[in-house]
Amino acid sequence: MPFQWPLRVYIEDTDLGGIVYYVNYLKFMERARTELLRQCGRSQQELMADDIIFVVTRTDCRYLSPARLDDELLVEVSIEQASGVRVSFQQRIIRQSDERLLCEADVDVACVRASDMRPVRWPYNLFESMKTVTKSLPAAEEK
Repeated sequence: MPFQWPLRVYIEDTDLGGIVYYVNYLKFMERARTELLRQCGRSQQELMADDIIFVVTRTDCRYLSPARLDDELLVEVSIEQASGVRVSFQQRIIRQSDERLLCEADVDVACVRASDMRPVRWPYNLFESMKTVTKSLPAAEEK
């Protein structure tokens, strides 16, 4: 089972029609990846103090059905592929009431030094913890 982060849709997330504005799905996914880091014992602030930040380098997002005001959602995160510098996440957003898949995306995230934006390897312990929490990417699939 992938890492899951629950959230509710608020008025600020919707357009005038009461449906989630498309870019907010990406924000929901970002929050879930951040909470995954927390689950693994690290915060964005701690990583920045270590001169490490993560930058999204690519997204491929498919919108399948709209989320609406007050919907309770689950945002899933799993690791699809990894190299030393880049991790490809597969993310899904599901409405809890009917378990309908609303949105799915492949998101590539690179690890860089904050001071000069040069690529660096993901911290090994963090990456290993993320694999454990998301229960994904057996060692044989790493590149």
